[in-house]
Amino acid sequence: MRQNTSDLLHTPDARRYGPAMYDVTSDPRGRIFTDPAAYRDMTAWHETAADLRRTEPVLRVESDFYAPFWALTRHADVFEASRRSDVLLNTLDSVLVPEFQSQMIEVLGIPRPKTLIHMDGHEHTAHRHVTNDWFKPAAVKTRQDAIDAIADEFVDKLADLGGRCDFAQDIAVPYTIRVIMRIFGVPPSDERMMMELTQGLFGAADPEYMPDLSDPIAGFMGILQRFEDYFAAMTADRRAHPTDDLATVIANGQVDGCPMGDIETLWYYIIVATAGHDTTSFALAGGMEALLRHPDQVEALRADPSLAANAAEEMIRWTAPVRAFLRYAQEDVEIGGVTIPAGDRVLLSYPSANRDDAVFADPMAFDIARPDAKNLLSFGLGVHYCLGSQFARREVRTILPRILERVDALELDGEPQWSDANFVGGVKHLPIRYRVR
Repeated sequence: MRQNTSDLLHTPDARRYGPAMYDVTSDPRGRIFTDPAAYRDMTAWHETAADLRRTEPVLRVESDFYAPFWALTRHADVFEASRRSDVLLNTLDSVLVPEFQSQMIEVLGIPRPKTLIHMDGHEHTAHRHVTNDWFKPAAVKTRQDAIDAIADEFVDKLADLGGRCDFAQDIAVPYTIRVIMRIFGVPPSDERMMMELTQGLFGAADPEYMPDLSDPIAGFMGILQRFEDYFAAMTADRRAHPTDDLATVIANGQVDGCPMGDIETLWYYIIVATAGHDTTSFALAGGMEALLRHPDQVEALRADPSLAANAAEEMIRWTAPVRAFLRYAQEDVEIGGVTIPAGDRVLLSYPSANRDDAVFADPMAFDIARPDAKNLLSFGLGVHYCLGSQFARREVRTILPRILERVDALELDGEPQWSDANFVGGVKHLPIRYRVR
């Protein structure tokens, strides 16, 4: 019998579920990986990560509230761990969450995510194959006209807002969700709902995005049920009336000659809907913040719009919206000179890897002409390389020069706000002011 949510939330462990739970009992520097609030101040975060790369790049992190893990902070080690998909596997626990949260999910019988990031081996390959052709560079290129039109629409919106806006919420978020929903086949009338659901599901510890704080589990379950209802109807429709959209591909997808299971189909929809816009919107908003803090870079891009492609790479390197994934050692494996015992967890820190001075010249400098920007690890590597990377790049590089064509005197209009998130996060509010040409 499922336990009452409110009863679980008032157990002794649950009452401690707050800021203290992120305290790390071994090396306190490990708190930058466990505490979502640590990502609010990325300057301080990167100072700590740089210290770890110099002194203890493979850090054993132990906490009262998290199962122990090894944090990889150097580019070479994250690269190697990503490459070793034969030994370091993804599992249903590929995202770092407190042990209490995992136990509560199990007790309540909440269905666990079953997406590409929670699979490995043949299972992963077979499910990835369902949509792989849609995300190849040549296929994505055919969508450029649609991306152009959507970018024009949101640049017009920027102009209509009259010289002041929250760039993150008014432009970056709706622009990126419009692109992925157009590809998906979701009508514009449902975009607002999809945005609210995806933020509620993957808003991590940020109070702004969490469901009803008086009963967060019930809120989570409500969001999941709304997703399930929406996509069940979409699946039935696309099976009966297939069209040229990604929803049709997923609804009719087969794995090993059989239709995908209901759980796998649901989570396929969810991961594409969420990963298709939240990571890109954080890259665009955070990249815009970096541009505005470096006016010389704004002028360089305005003078030479052909820099937009490399600027997009630099913005994605700089922001690294996906903070980390976990891998599980199937046997003893050596990474960075440290033997990781079989059964241990390894955390791949992408923001840290993207600022490694062994790979990037002057890594703490934001430079849209950076020649080594292509070495970023924001999209992962190997068999788990991000399916949507080509769309993310195109969305960012398409809208940037259009913005600079229409506005000038572009500057911050207040302090940006960063999300509390140790999985996917970035700038969630970016107040700006500008003059429309």
